[in-house]
Amino acid sequence: MKKTSGLLAVAVIMVSFLISCGDKVDPISERVAKVWIPRLVLENSAVVYSAGGSGNVKPAYSSYRLNLSSPPQASLTDVDGQTYSGTYSVDGETKLTISGLTPEPTGTGGTLVFTINSLPDDASELEITLNGAYPKTGNTTNKYTLIPQ
Repeated sequence: MKKTSGLLAVAVIMVSFLISCGDKVDPISERVAKVWIPRLVLENSAVVYSAGGSGNVKPAYSSYRLNLSSPPQASLTDVDGQTYSGTYSVDGETKLTISGLTPEPTGTGGTLVFTINSLPDDASELEITLNGAYPKTGNTTNKYTLIPQ
């Protein structure tokens, strides 16, 4: 009986050790700290831009950049080519807020709030949805699938 208990204890310790040696995943606040470019953009659920696509409804999204590489500083080069600067914060696992944007994007009050839909552990893609209609794109609801530049 003692031998079985001892083997069980050793097995538990080994499993615990192996689990604790797994790759550590950086927090979301660190994984978003990159320059992001669009792979796919949807406005009101319609695809308007796909990287490398020849029939893009809005090819100007090829110049879109979301620069979060120097926390908490942020800059956004929007679909119209205008660049805005401000600061950003990540709240929990699902909210990205860019505030104090100058110049102020039309109708935003200088703040853009996004829902983080997904961000894999390797930060290979960031999927975000802008909370609310965006006046700059005709009051559409926009979803961005971004990749690191």
